[in-house]
Amino acid sequence: MEDKFYSKFTEGKKSKKVKRAEANKKIHVQPESNQKKSSYNNKTSQPNHKNSNSSFLLPASALFSTSTLDKFAQTTLSNFDEIIQGVRPLNSRQIQQLPDNIRSLSHQLTDQRSERRLGYMNDNIQLSSYVRYFTWWNLVRLTRLFSNLPESSFPQKEDSICLDLGSGPLTVVTALWLARPELRNKKFTWYCLDVSSNSMALGEDIYLSIAARTPDTEPWKIIRVKGSFGTSIRQKCDFITCANMFNELDQASDMPPEFQSKKYFDQLKNYAAAYAHFLLIEPGVPKAARTLSLLRDRFLRNQDTIIAPCPHSEECPMNGFKSYTGSKNKWCNFAFNTEDAPVRLQKLSTLAKLPKERAVLSFISASSHPAAENNKKSDELLLRIASDSFMLPNHCTGYYACSKLGLTLVKTRGQKAEKIKSGDLIPVKIKTPDSQLKTDEKSGALIIEI
Repeated sequence: MEDKFYSKFTEGKKSKKVKRAEANKKIHVQPESNQKKSSYNNKTSQPNHKNSNSSFLLPASALFSTSTLDKFAQTTLSNFDEIIQGVRPLNSRQIQQLPDNIRSLSHQLTDQRSERRLGYMNDNIQLSSYVRYFTWWNLVRLTRLFSNLPESSFPQKEDSICLDLGSGPLTVVTALWLARPELRNKKFTWYCLDVSSNSMALGEDIYLSIAARTPDTEPWKIIRVKGSFGTSIRQKCDFITCANMFNELDQASDMPPEFQSKKYFDQLKNYAAAYAHFLLIEPGVPKAARTLSLLRDRFLRNQDTIIAPCPHSEECPMNGFKSYTGSKNKWCNFAFNTEDAPVRLQKLSTLAKLPKERAVLSFISASSHPAAENNKKSDELLLRIASDSFMLPNHCTGYYACSKLGLTLVKTRGQKAEKIKSGDLIPVKIKTPDSQLKTDEKSGALIIEI
């Protein structure tokens, strides 16, 4: 059964800081399904770590490190409820009712979504509940992702025309402002497209309130457009993004992603300028992840570049084919725990009886620019960790990862295992020829021992 839409929104433990010097590298990846810690019956021979078939070349580059967020962003995230209260205040009675309203909205977004009205975000009670809870959690996960992606994932021109599809309360725009300080003084124009004018209006007020608190900056220009995906925009766009839009479109349709992806791709391209960048983020549930994998294939067939998360441009080994109907195929997603999320947000989650220990998301960053020549040494292999850790026999720790070789099973132990997190990009030096790598009998993954 497909995971609930908002059941996974929320990272984790700090990993090593991503160095900006590595940010310009073109990365190619597609991650993996969320594997809970469990016992693992592996019938292949056990690793001898004195003779492991690979070794670390560099420290892992994290995908969800909070150390890449500046002090202003961290303070704003911690006090986001106060910002909303300043923009759209609630009285004491409304605040008392908030947890129940949040829980009711959560049901409408998950198990009762067939009964949800299309314009539910125009209802003041539901909009207030959404912004004070779901938007806050979305900002937590998006700012961590955005702050750790390569610079090439974001608008490149000083005066870029940007489009946020299914914008809602401008969550992506606000998250990008917080996560990427180097973009705050750019002269961006944002077209924000959504069916709910009330949601966008509140989101613009929240964004402008945050921008006003940011030292020595002027806010980006916001142009709100009421409409659905496909509504025309006056200008071609240099940067096109959306968060959770394809998941909602998939929920509203009985058609499988295989029949929808061409239409989605063509419409994205219709919005795009000649050398556009795309950043598409989804909750990490199987059907939405499958949609992103299909879009990835279309980008590659169009000779576009996949910047992240994929460390390659080969066939996706975790494409989620029929995973949303119960198949065992893995789907690309990344997880992080929420132990260091804002304290008051965690308390609100508890009061709403929706505690969140971890968040899961899927995404692709793509560019219409052709792929840069790969100068990486032939004995180096990039692994994108795409699962939580799980126990293997012989006191080993395992992770699934994506690489140009396909699905891989990373085996390690000791201090190395403690440093690896879902989403990490790990360069390793392969000591064993590809043809001699062992295969895991359970998953079919090639075994990389580090």
